[in-house]
Amino acid sequence: MTKRGLARIVYLGFFLCVGRSFAIAQPPAKHEFTIRQAVEYAARNNVQVKNALLNIQSQQQTNREITAAALPSINGSFGITDYLKLPTSLLPGEIFGQPAGTYIPVQFGTKYNSTANIQVQQLLFDGQVFIALQARATSIAFQTKNKEVTEEMIKTNIHKIYYQLVLSKTQIELLDANIARLQKLSHDATELYKNGFAEKLDLDKISVQLANLQTEKTKALNGISIGYLGLKTLMGMPVQDTLILTDKLTDEQVQEDFSNDTAYQHADRKEFQYLSLAKKLNEYNIKRYQLSYIPTLSVVGAYSKNAQRNKFDMFKTGEWYTTSYLGFNLSVPIFDGFARSARIKRARIDLKQTENQLDNLKLTIDSEVEQAKINFKSALSTMSFQKKNMQLAEEVYNQTKKKFEVGTGSNTEITAAQTDLVTAQTNYINSLYSAIIAKVDYLKATGKL
Repeated sequence: MTKRGLARIVYLGFFLCVGRSFAIAQPPAKHEFTIRQAVEYAARNNVQVKNALLNIQSQQQTNREITAAALPSINGSFGITDYLKLPTSLLPGEIFGQPAGTYIPVQFGTKYNSTANIQVQQLLFDGQVFIALQARATSIAFQTKNKEVTEEMIKTNIHKIYYQLVLSKTQIELLDANIARLQKLSHDATELYKNGFAEKLDLDKISVQLANLQTEKTKALNGISIGYLGLKTLMGMPVQDTLILTDKLTDEQVQEDFSNDTAYQHADRKEFQYLSLAKKLNEYNIKRYQLSYIPTLSVVGAYSKNAQRNKFDMFKTGEWYTTSYLGFNLSVPIFDGFARSARIKRARIDLKQTENQLDNLKLTIDSEVEQAKINFKSALSTMSFQKKNMQLAEEVYNQTKKKFEVGTGSNTEITAAQTDLVTAQTNYINSLYSAIIAKVDYLKATGKL
């Protein structure tokens, strides 16, 4: 190897290493998403959606295969045969004046034989191919609807996790506010203790409450981190990327009560549309097997050239002899051991099963809508009650704190008020999350998510 060639290899290796290091050193991406943007990102990156899209592409290729059955097929061939020893034929001896019953061995032909052939075949009628061609659009629609069902399932789960994480921010804010209150209370109690107006026990109780809240905050932060990992996985986002949720959630957003709107259709649900297409494909299947009783017709034509030589010079001199033909082939099914009959009956059973699934899905949808409506109304009522209860608990705490600061209230009272406030805040956050989940479930049940 020359020095110049060696230098090129060294430079190439250097640039490859630098390029690889640069690729590894790329910082994680940062995403700031609304709920709509999160759903759109998942539609592009979730592995289940990707596979559903691949199913559509696979069906498109299957359709091309079906179309090919209705198009002419053209085959060409070319062959050269070298007879190392020519075949021998026996001729009756009587032809050449020999006694009857005797044979004379003779060899016919040439040492080299070459044949070039092209054949064209066109299907004129086949009932099964005809039905398969009709079903192509329905097959694509079936796979497309499967993708939409997958997307809706993922969309529902993203809504639930997204809003849970959004509310977790509010939960952390409330915990921080409570911790700040207790820290202020601890400071005030310490001053009272220094001046002889409070006991050491009062300080210890506040310290216990403060430690409990800080522990609760740590657990909540861990839960949020795990929630973000789950949401990223669901969306198909690398875990190294930064995800920021920009939507806010308040009770005003959830309070719109649309559960009295009973105008929904079973056909609005993606699952119902999917099963309806499956039913249509089953019907095509029955027609396909029924038409298998009808004869199939095709036309075939061929054109060939043949050369025979004793020397390997067929491309230089001599004649090439032409053969061509055109023919029709009619295939009539007579008896197949009742196989076609069994296929038709099985296809009808499949159709009946799909019809039963559609009927059951209607009942399921009606039940889901009613349950979601009840849950949504109940969640709204609970959320309203818990909000008022939280406001009342905060007023009680503020009044108790004032009494404690002027020395007319006990540590037991303010501890109880603080505990009640934390409980009321937690209940409100839980009721707000339950309300948004009930709303999501109702929208999904009515096919309007």
